[in-house]
Amino acid sequence: MHVPRLRSGRTGILAEFQEVTDKPTLDQWQAASDKEVKGKDLTWHTPEGIDVKPLYTEEDVEGWEPGLPGFAPFTRGVRASMYAGRPWTIRQYAGFSTAEESNAFYHRNLKAGQKGLSVAFDLATHRGYDSDHPRVTGDVGKAGVAIDTIDDMKILFDGIPLDKMSVSMTMNGAVIPILAFFIVAGEEQGVPQELLDGTIQNDILKEFMVRNTYIYPPEPSMRIISDIFGYTSRNMPKFNSISISGYHMQEAGATQVQELAFTIADGAEYVKYGVASGLDIDKFAGRLSFFFAIGMNFFMEIAKLRAARVLWHRVMTKLGAKDERSKMLRTHCQTSGVSLTEKDPYNNVMRTTIEAMAAMLGGTQSLHTNALDEAIALPTDFSARIARNTQLVIQEETGMCNVVDPLGGSYYIESLTKELVDRAWEIIEKVEAEGGMAKAVAAGWPKAMIEEAAAAKAARIDRREEVVVGVNKYAKDKEDPIDILDVDNVAVRSAQIARIEKVKAGRDEAACQAALAALTEGARGKENLLGLAVECARKRATLGEISSAMEAVFGRYGTSPTPVKGIYGGAYGEDVRWVGLIEGVSAVERRKGRKPKMFVAKMGQDGHDRGANLVSSAFGDLGFDIVAGPLFQTPAEAVEVAIAEDVDVVGASSLAAGHKTLIPELINLLREKGRSDIKVVAGGVIPAQDYQALYDAGVSAIFGPGTNLADAAAEVLKLLGHNMPPESEKEKAA
Repeated sequence: MHVPRLRSGRTGILAEFQEVTDKPTLDQWQAASDKEVKGKDLTWHTPEGIDVKPLYTEEDVEGWEPGLPGFAPFTRGVRASMYAGRPWTIRQYAGFSTAEESNAFYHRNLKAGQKGLSVAFDLATHRGYDSDHPRVTGDVGKAGVAIDTIDDMKILFDGIPLDKMSVSMTMNGAVIPILAFFIVAGEEQGVPQELLDGTIQNDILKEFMVRNTYIYPPEPSMRIISDIFGYTSRNMPKFNSISISGYHMQEAGATQVQELAFTIADGAEYVKYGVASGLDIDKFAGRLSFFFAIGMNFFMEIAKLRAARVLWHRVMTKLGAKDERSKMLRTHCQTSGVSLTEKDPYNNVMRTTIEAMAAMLGGTQSLHTNALDEAIALPTDFSARIARNTQLVIQEETGMCNVVDPLGGSYYIESLTKELVDRAWEIIEKVEAEGGMAKAVAAGWPKAMIEEAAAAKAARIDRREEVVVGVNKYAKDKEDPIDILDVDNVAVRSAQIARIEKVKAGRDEAACQAALAALTEGARGKENLLGLAVECARKRATLGEISSAMEAVFGRYGTSPTPVKGIYGGAYGEDVRWVGLIEGVSAVERRKGRKPKMFVAKMGQDGHDRGANLVSSAFGDLGFDIVAGPLFQTPAEAVEVAIAEDVDVVGASSLAAGHKTLIPELINLLREKGRSDIKVVAGGVIPAQDYQALYDAGVSAIFGPGTNLADAAAEVLKLLGHNMPPESEKEKAA
C-alpha cells in the first residue's frame, strides 16, 4: 500500500508529491537479486575464510559497538579529531647507494612536502657486515643505504636537525649498532638523546618468521629487544623503541587475518619480555608502534586497521596495562610491494592510490606510498614524486580528511571489523595456549601457514581465478621500457671501503678495542648492550665490529627453507595443462633414469624467500626433485651444493639487485669446475634492461616478477630436452 502525500511549502501547477511505501524486506531484496543474476551465488569467499555477502544490514552489526574516535578501544581512531585536526605523516621509505646520495634525496623530498624520514638500509648493513666483508660484494648500496661507521650516519642526516625531524629506521638484525650510531650522530649534532624523535623497527620475531634478516639466534635477539626497551625508556622518552611489523608477513603471502593475528601476538610477546626484564609495562608500552601492509583488498584493509586497535587494547588490558596510552595501537602503513607488477607498470600508480586511500580510511598515523617502478628497482626521482604526491593530493584536494572515520557505521565495515577481530583472536589464543609467539615461531607453524597462503594465492593468479590487470588479463602485446634507478655497486663499495679505512686510521685504536671488549663481556653478562654499543660508536667502532663483538658470544643464526607441498599443485587438480606438465616431468625422468633435479639458490644477503619457496613448491608438486638451498650463500657455496647434489638446473632467485654480480659469478665457477652442463635460470626482481647481459653471461632463461609458474616449468622442461605440445585453445581457456 502507498498513499501520495502533498509536501508542504509547494504551491501551483508543479506541486511535488512524495510516495510513502512499506519498507521492503530482505526476502524481497533476495528475490529481486536472484532474478537479476538468475540465481547465481554472489557470496565472495575470501582467502581469509570470510564469506562476504553482497548486502549488509543493521542485523549484521547487532551487538557490535565501535565507540567513538579517541576513546577505548580506539576502533574508530586513536585521536578524537584524527585527520580533521592533523593529517597523517607522509613518511617515505628511502635509502640507496651512499650516505651522500641518500642525504641529497632526503633533502629533495622534504622540500617537496614529505614530513618525516624513513631510512632503508642495504642488506650488508642489515646482516651486520661492513662493506669490505667478502660475503657482501653484490649487496652494498643496492637495496638501501650502506652504513658502516658513525661518519656514514652523520652524513646521512647532514643538514637535517634531529631535534626537529622524526626519523624511522627499518632495522632489526643490526639494530644495536644502527641505533647507537643514530644516538651518537645526534650528540655530535648537538642534540641530546632525550630530544631524539622517531622509531626503530627492532622486530626480530617477524624476521625469524618471514623476512630473515636476522643475525643472532632467537634468545639473545629477544634480549637485545629488552635492552633497547630499557635504554630508551630511561634516556629517550620521545623515541618509539619498536615497530611491530605485519607488513613483511603480508608481503610473504599472509592473509590479512594471519597478518593481523601474528602481528598482535608478536607485540604481546615483546611486552612480556620487557616486563620479565624488570620494566614497568606502563613505562615503555606507550612507545611501542606497529607497521602494517595495505594491499588491494580495499575494505578488508580498512577493517584490519580498525580491528588491530581493538585487539591491541584487549591484549594490553589482559597483560595488566593501566594507562590507556599503553593500550592504544599507533601504526605506520606502507602500500603493498607485492601488488606492484613489472608488466604494464603504470597501473601501479592506481594500485598505490587505492591502497593509500584504504590506509587513510583505516586511520593510519603515517604512510609510505610505493613508486610505480618498485617491482623491478629502487624508485627514481620521477616515480618517487608521483608516489609522494599521491598522499599530498589525498590530503589537500579530496576533502577526505575533514571527517573523522568516514566509513564508521557502515554495516559492511563494522561487520568486517568484528569478523576480523574474532578470527584473529582465535589464532592469538592458539599462540598463547602454546606458550607465546617465540615458541610458535620456533615450532614453525606460523611460517608454514603463511607459505601455504602464498602458494594458494600464486595458484589463483596463475589460473586466472584472481585477476591482476595487465598480467593475467588485459595484458599488453609489448611492454614499454621505463627508466629505472641503477646503482653502481662496485663504485659504492669502493667508496665505503675507503671511508672505513679512513675512520679506522683516525681513531684511538686501544680505546676502540677496549669498548668492543666491554661489549663482548656485556653480552656474556647482563649489562645493557645498547649502552655499551653507544660507547663503541663514540670510539669509532664500525658496524661490523660491533656486530662481531656480540656474535662472539651469541653466534650467528641460519636456517634452510622447507617448501610446502600440495598447495600449488592441488589448486590445479585435473587441469589439462598441469597434467601435461606432470607427464613432461615423467618423460624426462624416464630418459634420465631419475627425476629432473633443481637447486633453488638464494645468494647474497637478501632474506626474502617467498619467490624461491613458491618455485620450490610448484616444481616439487610437478615431480621435480627439489634441493632448497640455505639462505645467504655465496656463489662459490652455491656451486658446491649444485655439484654435490648433481642437479640439472640451478634456479637463482634474486630480489635485491645482486643479480648482475652474483649470477655471472655462479656461472663462471660452474664452468671452471667443468659443469657448464648445469643450466642456470634466473628469477625475481630483474629489470628488462639487464636481461641481455645475463643471457650473455650464460643464463638460460629469465623469469621476471609475475611469471606464471606453469609457464616457467614448461620452459625449464624445454631446457632439459622435453618440448611441451602447443596449447590448444581449449587448454588456454582452461
